[in-house]
Amino acid sequence: MNLSILDQVPVLPGKTAYEAIQASINLAIAGDKLGYTRYWTAEHHDMEELACPAPDIMLSQIGAQTERIRIGSGAVLLPHYKPYQIAERYHLLATMFPGRVDLGVGRAPGGSAEATMALSDNFLEGVKQFPSKLEELIAFNHNGFSAEHMFSNIQPWPVASNPPEIWLLGTSEKSGKLAAEKDISYAFGHFMTDANGPEIVRDYSSKVNGAKPIIAVSVICASSSAEAEEQAFYQIAKQVWKAGNTKKEHIPTMDELTKYPFSNEQKEMLEKGRERMVVGAPYEVKKQLIDLQAKYQADELMLVTITTSYEARLKSYELIAQEMKQ
Repeated sequence: MNLSILDQVPVLPGKTAYEAIQASINLAIAGDKLGYTRYWTAEHHDMEELACPAPDIMLSQIGAQTERIRIGSGAVLLPHYKPYQIAERYHLLATMFPGRVDLGVGRAPGGSAEATMALSDNFLEGVKQFPSKLEELIAFNHNGFSAEHMFSNIQPWPVASNPPEIWLLGTSEKSGKLAAEKDISYAFGHFMTDANGPEIVRDYSSKVNGAKPIIAVSVICASSSAEAEEQAFYQIAKQVWKAGNTKKEHIPTMDELTKYPFSNEQKEMLEKGRERMVVGAPYEVKKQLIDLQAKYQADELMLVTITTSYEARLKSYELIAQEMKQ
């Protein structure tokens, strides 16, 4: 089983965006040494608890401080951008770090309605055009325009000798079908949805010969089960709290969330969130990951971990890497 890292660059309570970015760079360096296959970073906008609006800028720093691990976006939110701009940026990365760059794309807004309006003149139109934008990005990436096309004489300069691998990230049957239709790699966000993931992934794999999708899953590993469960509660409770508090407020601490008067509906959300997670001591996490791999019939799992401290997050990835080698 290949294991990879998905990093949302979280700004933990009491920490700054600078500290979050430095912790993410350190995580990628550790992942490189521990044998993780990929390090991907997500794109979010105007979210004070997530510090990366521009994955390519983060990846330029991380690529320079790592040697082996593949680096990529998880994901570029394509409805906001022109495909040519994205192709240029990721061909530049692939020129800097040959054979190591992934270009993951998605269709989510990545922020509030106001932030979306500030980024895009018409985001909904961008979503509507997403399939054609994706097709254009693929053509730019592989110099695939016909001679008659208006863009046939331009390229994303510098042209990388080993172009970035394009991945479509999604959580629905629609995304799986689009990835198959465009004959590109697919990453399914198990940690974000209640959809029937295994069926969606199997349908994709049946249509794309030799395809090996990535399954992204929320994981927390600690020295003891009790410690892992405590960390998991923080991650889920923070998400539930955010859903019920649309105004910008400080991110609650563990103690504040433990005492927070969640409604019955919110308590159900806590339970559902916990069901999608892999949590426990190293041997427990290993068993759950193997079971999840079998369920999806996947070769690679991408782990996203948010804890109460950057030290606990790094320790989680270290424990998993060590346990999976046994």
